[in-house]
Amino acid sequence: MTATAPWTSKKPTAVLVLADGTVIEGIGIGATGKVTAEVCFNTSLTGYQEILTDPSYLGQIVTFTFPHIGNIGTNEDDIEDLTPAARHGAVGVIFKADITEPSNYRAAKHLDEWLKSRGIIGLSGIDTRALTAWIRENGAPNAVIAHDPNGVFDIEALKAEARAWSGIEGLDLAKEATSGQSSQWTQTPWVWNEGYGESNPDEAKYHIVCVDYGVKRNILRLFAGLDCKVTIVPAQTSAEDIMALNPDGVFLSNGPGDPAATGDYAVPMIQQVLDEDIPTFGICLGHQMLGLALGATTVKMHQGHHGGNHPVKDHTTGKVEIVSMNHGFAVDANTLPEGVEETHVSLFDGSNCGLRVSGKPIFSVQHHPEASPGPQDSHYLFRRFINMVRERKGEPALAER
Repeated sequence: MTATAPWTSKKPTAVLVLADGTVIEGIGIGATGKVTAEVCFNTSLTGYQEILTDPSYLGQIVTFTFPHIGNIGTNEDDIEDLTPAARHGAVGVIFKADITEPSNYRAAKHLDEWLKSRGIIGLSGIDTRALTAWIRENGAPNAVIAHDPNGVFDIEALKAEARAWSGIEGLDLAKEATSGQSSQWTQTPWVWNEGYGESNPDEAKYHIVCVDYGVKRNILRLFAGLDCKVTIVPAQTSAEDIMALNPDGVFLSNGPGDPAATGDYAVPMIQQVLDEDIPTFGICLGHQMLGLALGATTVKMHQGHHGGNHPVKDHTTGKVEIVSMNHGFAVDANTLPEGVEETHVSLFDGSNCGLRVSGKPIFSVQHHPEASPGPQDSHYLFRRFINMVRERKGEPALAER
């Protein structure tokens, strides 16, 4: 089947070819060339630059359900990957309409120009509602996205490439997204009309070691804003090297790929850190690998969760919060061992969104409490983690909210 946007008479200059043979034609944007990846959809209404630079999207093509993208342009502040020169993030993007002209005082570059600079291949002018409905019914497909200004495509070869790709399941993509060496993070959260601040690690009260599986900048900013010295270490750092840094807490970051594959080297390290009974906090991929380290299993989801409007219930408070999500794997709550509690659950499908170890300062969540983009309902989780650190030091707890 070939689908062409009915409202445009332009010659197709980009195609999306699914593994089942479906061909979707549209207008090319961004970089030229082709790439094989998994297609997902994101329901966020804003924050496209933060979404496309989230390392958790490595190996994925993002379909935006919101039709008008590009109105705020792009800038150097709304980038979430730690090393943007390496272009960690989404490899492809799909829009319904042509890119909107920027109209924002922070805009420094047109989105199309920015996509080219990042090497992100794009497709516009298609019925994204139909594609989203297809994914909801059939699951996130493997596909090839290709952009040629001349509109010349070998469709049969592209179909073969899409069919041949093994998919994200079984791939350790964290090793591609992680930083190559240890570093310090000092930037604090953005303040209206002031921008980002800077912390002084020498004056910080707490030392948090972040194991970088593809960490987002706003996670690090929130830690720095809570009086933390933040040391970032590569994904394959040993437990001995982490503990030699004398941390007050260890953070397991978000990241891309199959947690079971990354867990081959990450799980033994995490288990050794847990034996030290040190406060430990995980987000997204970090949550999944903490689950694996505790004896649970992870599963590939039908379509995943991607968006800034997902309802999650925190069983520890009884409150429901709207959160930012970006994951295609989940911890199977039915496999959580004795002594490990489920703390958060998705109100969309009941999937696991959080866990904690009874009686120990160890917990994690599946969603992205740092947002960027998304609501800030879950920022309290960072204070919850710091309170675990403060308790070990005999200090009074901070108000979580």
